[in-house]
Amino acid sequence: MGLVRCCFTESLKMDLALLACLVTVVGICAARSDAPRGVAVPFVFDPTATCNPPCQHAGICIRNNTCFCYRGYEGETCQYANCYPKCKNGGECLRPGKCRCPSGFGGKYCHKVNCDSGCWNGGECIAVNGVAKCICPSSWTGSKCQEAICPQGCRNGGSCVAPGICSCSEGWLGGACHTAVCHRPCLNGGKCVSPDACRCRAPYFGPRCEERKMF
Repeated sequence: MGLVRCCFTESLKMDLALLACLVTVVGICAARSDAPRGVAVPFVFDPTATCNPPCQHAGICIRNNTCFCYRGYEGETCQYANCYPKCKNGGECLRPGKCRCPSGFGGKYCHKVNCDSGCWNGGECIAVNGVAKCICPSSWTGSKCQEAICPQGCRNGGSCVAPGICSCSEGWLGGACHTAVCHRPCLNGGKCVSPDACRCRAPYFGPRCEERKMF
């Protein structure tokens, strides 16, 4: 008789502990603003209930095909994880408090914008229509703000190496690489029009306009 009474007492204690646990969980979920969507309080717990498909993520089947979800999960079978705050910039909630971020975003909730290799020359990395992008100062361009802008342009094979500054090919000078260089000057009013090439005035001709036509 003593053995039967002992077993009964232990079983009753386990049932009471389970019931207390359920009530505690429901009370906590009801009190927090970020609780998952679930069963309203109070609810009727049916120990013989079955849920098909079964409750996921440790959810409890409290009535036939009705799951009670623990904090951090929701859905008919508790199949969806919740992240609070919500994952930003298109991030996916993998499990409570853990977001998977798309390319270009990072941080616990995908709230940080990351541009590959960073933004150079004072550029700022921000999200533009859900895409991480460098916004460049007015004198720079390119995906990383790596390309300088020369408003005057760089002619004759020159390249823009800094805002407004051209690096010129051999034989050219000037802010836009527009001035040809003739190492031997043009004579008799001739003009240097390309590297070491003169354009002569009549009646002069020759590489340096040094010869005169005889009429």
